[in-house]
Amino acid sequence: MRLDNAAKIYPAVKNRELTSVFRISVELKERVKAKPFLEAIMAIENRFPYFKVKLKPGFFWYYLEFENLTTQVKAEGDVPCRAFNKNELMYRVLAKDNRISVEFSHILTDGTGAFEFLKSLLLTYFEKCCIPLPEELAFHRGSEPAAQEEYEDAFNRYFEKSKSPYIKVPKAFQVNFPLKPRPRFSVLIAIIPLDQIAAKAKAYQVSITEYLVAVYLYALQAIYNGLTPLAKRRSYKMVRIEVPINLRKMYLTKTMRNFTLYVMPEMDLRLGHYTFEEIIKTVYHQMQLETDKKLINKMISRNVSGEKNPFIRGVPLFLKSIILSRLLSLGTSAYSGVITNLGKVNLTPEMNKLIDRFVFIPPPPNKILKVNCGVVGFDNKLVMSFGNITTSKELEQHFFSFLTQQGIPVKIENY
Repeated sequence: MRLDNAAKIYPAVKNRELTSVFRISVELKERVKAKPFLEAIMAIENRFPYFKVKLKPGFFWYYLEFENLTTQVKAEGDVPCRAFNKNELMYRVLAKDNRISVEFSHILTDGTGAFEFLKSLLLTYFEKCCIPLPEELAFHRGSEPAAQEEYEDAFNRYFEKSKSPYIKVPKAFQVNFPLKPRPRFSVLIAIIPLDQIAAKAKAYQVSITEYLVAVYLYALQAIYNGLTPLAKRRSYKMVRIEVPINLRKMYLTKTMRNFTLYVMPEMDLRLGHYTFEEIIKTVYHQMQLETDKKLINKMISRNVSGEKNPFIRGVPLFLKSIILSRLLSLGTSAYSGVITNLGKVNLTPEMNKLIDRFVFIPPPPNKILKVNCGVVGFDNKLVMSFGNITTSKELEQHFFSFLTQQGIPVKIENY
């Protein structure tokens, strides 16, 4: 099976630290029961054969080879989002006390695909615990995929060649925090009342995602303002946030592989200090514009055209890997932060009573980005996770201090 368009860059850049692995967890109100948990895994694993693959190098591209291995089930360790070795499948299931987690390589899927797997596992687990599984929620009931569409490369399906030129994006401001000693990756969790942050976003007439992006930009501006005059002169002046967009909401597909692109709201610090009201207005209009389907089509065209270019296709894999690694560094230098919102999870009233919260942890950031953020809502809890490879928590402090100043209570935990 070929890698989808979004996955092609990850094999070239992944290593023991930059793992390209993300985690989605569900924390139950009771301790996980081992027997029904293992039975649930065995019941669903063959439902997802497109995940039971290993990464193999070809002469021109990496590809995925089917392997009839059992799903990895492990006790949760100290460091989330660890790399997979070459003898493993590229996903694992973890358990600890009342928490069930799945970790996936971005080579296989994005957050939406991984969550569907976790939802299937969770609902089947409840069923094995003699809690009825509602038929309407059994998205993955059965022994095989419902359609070949589940493992299609939707980027190629919706590719239409565009003649619109690509506009180069200038480099963005980056936080200059010192790196921690290895292992560097740590996660800070914040629990926020969902109704209160939703009310605040509504007061500004924006979505929760747009509100959080504006807070992130405001925090980065505060960090920039705190720099010395020399550090300011040396820093890039564009502050830009990358926001992943789930394209399944725009294009008809059931794919369980990657199908995400990004918008990047920005502000130019050379124009002076921005109030929060100015930032949130800018974010709203930029996100409305950049999620226009014609512009998304242009992005798909640009990405897939590179893959289809005869010259690039003919370059041997070892040279492609060098080029793609360089492209990732250049790409990361174009934004100052990442915030990924999986949205609000809602099952049934009976199921919801058994769950405390969900947590989404994006892949460890690279040495350019240093910090990133994942968001997921459930019941009346919005859980934000900041992944960080530095010795500083200044960004998180600015972010949460602003929320508390806005009257939104924040509870901080180490994951």
